[in-house]
Amino acid sequence: MAGKNKILGGGGFHHVAIRSRDFDKTVDFYTRVLGFTSRINWQEAPKRAVMLDAGDGNYLEVFEDTNAPSGGDSGASSGGGGPILHFALRCDDTDAAIKRVREAGCEVTMEPTSIDVEAKEQLVPIRIGFCKGPDGELIEFFQNELT
Repeated sequence: MAGKNKILGGGGFHHVAIRSRDFDKTVDFYTRVLGFTSRINWQEAPKRAVMLDAGDGNYLEVFEDTNAPSGGDSGASSGGGGPILHFALRCDDTDAAIKRVREAGCEVTMEPTSIDVEAKEQLVPIRIGFCKGPDGELIEFFQNELT
């Protein structure tokens, strides 16, 4: 990693999460066309998910959702229904990040939580928490060793 964020620690984007109406087509596009590589996969159809490495330790997280609206559907630009779910910031301490945003007056939508993602190849322990940013954008604080 090139640098560190002086407040969050880890710093930088960890991933952007999207909904996919056609999971196989989406994964094929990002891997075959754009050169991303599959890092971890979990769950089964119709609720599959994958973390695709963009090549620099930043990820695109794809969630299968056959009912997801397309980017051109109403509400996409406001974050209320388009394919983008949230963006995640890498951090060293999810609890401290949530405390900081709460003190700044942001709405915390998920308290810090430890989760073991049961990927097909491995168990991936993470600690996450979510808040709404000033424009209603959903921000995830993501702590783990997946880099």
